[in-house]
Amino acid sequence: MTRAFSATGRIGAGALILLSLGVALGCQKKRQAPTPEVYVLPSTQRDVPVVMELVGQTAGSLDVEIRARVEGYLESVHYTEGQPVKKGDLLFTIESKTFQSVVSQRRADVASAEARLNLADLEVNRLRPLAEQQAVSRQTFDSALSMQKTSRAAVDAAKAALDKALLDLSYTRITAPTSGLADFAKVKPGNLVGRGDSTLLTTVSNVDPIHVIVGMQEGDYLKLAEHSRGGNRPMEGKDAPGAELLLSDGSLYPRKGRFDAVQRGIDPRTGTISVRAVFPNPDHQLRPGQFVKVRFNYETLKDAVLVPQRAVQEVQGAYQVAVVEGGKVQLRPVKMGPRQGEDWVVSEGLKPNEIVVVEGLQQIKQGAAVTTKPFVKAGRN
Repeated sequence: MTRAFSATGRIGAGALILLSLGVALGCQKKRQAPTPEVYVLPSTQRDVPVVMELVGQTAGSLDVEIRARVEGYLESVHYTEGQPVKKGDLLFTIESKTFQSVVSQRRADVASAEARLNLADLEVNRLRPLAEQQAVSRQTFDSALSMQKTSRAAVDAAKAALDKALLDLSYTRITAPTSGLADFAKVKPGNLVGRGDSTLLTTVSNVDPIHVIVGMQEGDYLKLAEHSRGGNRPMEGKDAPGAELLLSDGSLYPRKGRFDAVQRGIDPRTGTISVRAVFPNPDHQLRPGQFVKVRFNYETLKDAVLVPQRAVQEVQGAYQVAVVEGGKVQLRPVKMGPRQGEDWVVSEGLKPNEIVVVEGLQQIKQGAAVTTKPFVKAGRN
């Protein structure tokens, strides 16, 4: 009986030894598990310009439609299409023979009316002394006076008709009302123009300076109004922000512009308001109708705190960053501001020079110990 118990005791002791050895090995393995390795950077602080970028379209600072004001056959086109013209340059001529004949007829009408007026004047002058002496009836003298007035009115009407004929004749020579770029001719010589309506012949646009019309969302406009001096008239006057122009190929237009006008009201269909910027264009590089982007700085955030955009995590519509303090991770909720290149402004929740995790976010959790290495931004040595 004693021998059996002794054997059982030895078996139990052996099991305890094996169990203790297993626990010890497990603890050793647990102690040997490496801490996660993350790449970190300190948050920075600097003044950040807040930039807004809007899509717009160029337009001439003065776009004048050239139309035929009289009916006739287009005789000649006198300008080079698509090239600059000066104010007063001859652009088109309409066949003028018909209008010249009308002028000649109106001149003859004026001469005839003036001759009748002269006869009426002579008759009044002849009858006046006789009427005073009652040598002729008062009715005869009144008839002469009436004829004189009628003849004078006929002269005025004939002269007005002559002026109208001369004006119509002048419309057969169509000149540029302003200097600018002339569009392609919309009609060719031999076409009948001006019948029933004033036919569009071409358009002359003054493109130096050139206008850029952009559509701004109502919320952005209210934001600008809040930051403008005095709280009103944003994008206008001497306090309007300067602007840069990005062309469709991504290049930056070399000359700076400025906003100068805002549309009267907001379009209820789109919720946008049109804002106009003006850019110098002496080389005529910009043409009406181009789609461009207007970029401008409307505010500067003083002493803003920034982190790389990749350091920010979005969780169910909220943002957080991983801050390393004393070798451990603290997941901290933050509020974000505008983006600045590869960085992002943290408006609330982070101080300057705090260490944030940039890479390795997937392998960490709240309170975890980590091994940190400095993150090197691209382009840095």
